[in-house]
Amino acid sequence: MKFAKQFILYAGLIVVFGGLIFYLLHTGNTLDHPADRISKAASGNVASQGTFTNLFQTNLRETLPRLLLQIIVIIAATQLLGSVFKKIGQPAVIGETVAGILLGPSLLGLLFPSVFHFIFPVESLQNLRFLSQIGLILFMFIVGMELDTGLLRKQAFEAVIISHASILIPFALGIGISIILYSQYASPQTSFYSFSLFMGIAMSITAFPVLARIIRDRNLTGTRLGILAISCAASDDVTAWCLLALLIAFIRSGSGMNGLFTIGMVAVYAFVMLVPVRMTLKKIQTIYENGKIGYNTLMSIVFTVLLSSSYCTEIIGIHALFGAFLAGIIIPKNDTTKKRIIDRISDVSMVMLLPLFFVYTGLRTHAGILNTGPLWISFGLILVSAVAGKFGGSTLVARALGQTWKDSLSIGALMNTRGLMELIVLNIGYDMGIMSTEIFSMMVLMALITTMLTSPLLDWIGKRKD
Repeated sequence: MKFAKQFILYAGLIVVFGGLIFYLLHTGNTLDHPADRISKAASGNVASQGTFTNLFQTNLRETLPRLLLQIIVIIAATQLLGSVFKKIGQPAVIGETVAGILLGPSLLGLLFPSVFHFIFPVESLQNLRFLSQIGLILFMFIVGMELDTGLLRKQAFEAVIISHASILIPFALGIGISIILYSQYASPQTSFYSFSLFMGIAMSITAFPVLARIIRDRNLTGTRLGILAISCAASDDVTAWCLLALLIAFIRSGSGMNGLFTIGMVAVYAFVMLVPVRMTLKKIQTIYENGKIGYNTLMSIVFTVLLSSSYCTEIIGIHALFGAFLAGIIIPKNDTTKKRIIDRISDVSMVMLLPLFFVYTGLRTHAGILNTGPLWISFGLILVSAVAGKFGGSTLVARALGQTWKDSLSIGALMNTRGLMELIVLNIGYDMGIMSTEIFSMMVLMALITTMLTSPLLDWIGKRKD
């Protein structure tokens, strides 16, 4: 009986108010339209033909569906290639970068141009760029968190010498080859000083995160060689990024006085971050450990510091990535909290957002551009200079400091690893108009080859007898 009453009430509501809604819609539809009724009717007849097909095609070209399709394709390709390269003993970052190049004009655009232009039309690349920049900001924050600042303070003078030699030698070689490459490959608006200094820095980069993972995978973390290599790479990373920040400040400022003013602002910003902000974060960490604030509150503070720091460095005139890097450095290094924060951010950054950067880089890389003898000669010059400067320079200086040949060669091979950090630097130079498409593509291929050389070189060195 109770169910019957409920059913009658429910049916009555549907019939009465459903009928009322239908009546109101029908009545409203008979009203005069303010637009011209004849032209409206004509346009309506045209639109009614193939409505579903037109609507479907229109939806496919909307910004959000396009972006979602790009993300799906990118994640699938980078994960697949990353897994393949890991199985053959290469860092996953190499496979992910190769996936980016294959999805770009070098392969997909060459073999299937219609598919390429449908998935990656030119007008959609700006959205991809902004999302990839968010991924890079999160990644650089993780790099800063993983950097052991205590190791930097305690490292032996020997590590400092090797590290700075691995910057100075390739830096000098980079400037040297710029004399040959500048006239042909620099962007028209770029001065020789900007081009050559940027080439020097690009040659000097070592991929600290990739190097750290290689050492961990080879169980070298607690060995003297592993500690020395990590120390050298950490010092190299900090020094090279500081030099790049100074160079960007001078280039963007447009004059010497403006450059000095920018550097002064950077110094003030760094002091504020390293002293008052760092001390405040330590107090917040203590409050969190005492249970007075929750994890979500802590994460909101961490993200506020990260984004504020990135914002400050961007408006100062260097780059948001430097702010993210420094924010990661000043976060208190409580092991449990650090791991938890890194794990949470990595889920989004490393799996979804960072692969967008690899493909965005790949879309700008034209591997097929090396189609003439002079271009191949120029690329060969870049590759030889890069390996000679990093691998050769680090090896010889380590040997001169008393390391065995085996350890010296191992340090040289590890310092020659460029990986993702090099790609970040190259994209900064490309965005600033310092590098042409040709030199950008050559440098990307150089970064790939030098990073791929690391594992085979270490295997070969491991079989040597000192």
